[in-house]
Amino acid sequence: MLLNHIPDLFFNPRHEWTQIRTRFDQTAPVAVLRDLPILSSLPGICSYFGAVYLGWSASGIAHVKVSSLSALIMALIAWVAIFLALVMMGFFTHWMEETYGSGRSYMDCICFAIYVSFPLCLTGIGGLYPPIPITMLLILTAIGWSIWLLYLGVPLFMKIPEERGFLYASSIVCAALVVLVFMKVVTVFFWEIGLGPEFIPD
Repeated sequence: MLLNHIPDLFFNPRHEWTQIRTRFDQTAPVAVLRDLPILSSLPGICSYFGAVYLGWSASGIAHVKVSSLSALIMALIAWVAIFLALVMMGFFTHWMEETYGSGRSYMDCICFAIYVSFPLCLTGIGGLYPPIPITMLLILTAIGWSIWLLYLGVPLFMKIPEERGFLYASSIVCAALVVLVFMKVVTVFFWEIGLGPEFIPD
């Protein structure tokens, strides 16, 4: 399971990437794929409760909450978006692996994307208490952690030299930026058709 690797990915990531690679060489990554729906739903669930019951505040004085229905719709959209984004990142990672000679399967690449992105998904817990400064701090920390796991994990997990792994990881970052922009465009589309948040002043 993914949860079994989280502590060592934080405290001893180099050793843990080697362990993950060895495990994937021996067995199919079915358990990790089962964790994908759970992990991708975490930000939406936490943000739902934070937005409905606590609300956001830029100044720390006036809080703005979101109606229960609109929060539920946004949570479901967020879950689907994160799920599809991870699948797309697995596709891009696998699409580029022939260029860099890693020899990993499509399922392996999806699981790699899950491992790299789990710090970002864990920041969803911050949605339970969503003041903007705390949220931004958590997001920036998670981005740094995910990038560190990516650049460290590509040569270890993919079994390629570090120089080639750096180029591979940089290509994955570019693909992630493309996916992020696409998600923002889709978000604007949903807001335009009336599926945006319905704010309720506290």
